[in-house]
Amino acid sequence: MNRIDVTMVRVYLADGRDQVNKTLDWMEKSDVRGFTVFRGVAGLGSDHKLHKASILDLSSELPIVIEFYDIPERVNLIIEQLESMVKPDHIVSWPAQSGI
Repeated sequence: MNRIDVTMVRVYLADGRDQVNKTLDWMEKSDVRGFTVFRGVAGLGSDHKLHKASILDLSSELPIVIEFYDIPERVNLIIEQLESMVKPDHIVSWPAQSGI
């Protein structure tokens, strides 16, 4: 199996904000190799308050994480475009390897 150097990225957003749909629509149309979206059941937001799901109160501020990977050069362009479109709470990236 051949391995290539890639960059993994996690984009942290909050559910219930228009930026989540905007980001997903844009990523679907972009040349991203693929992405996965995770919805958290609880998270400490950028406001340093705990947001969590409960039976009585379905919070619209639950954490959303969009994760993707690609070659480092493409990832840098994607991150620049994302930051110009929306204001994510955090973007975290790290080097990895992928088998093709």
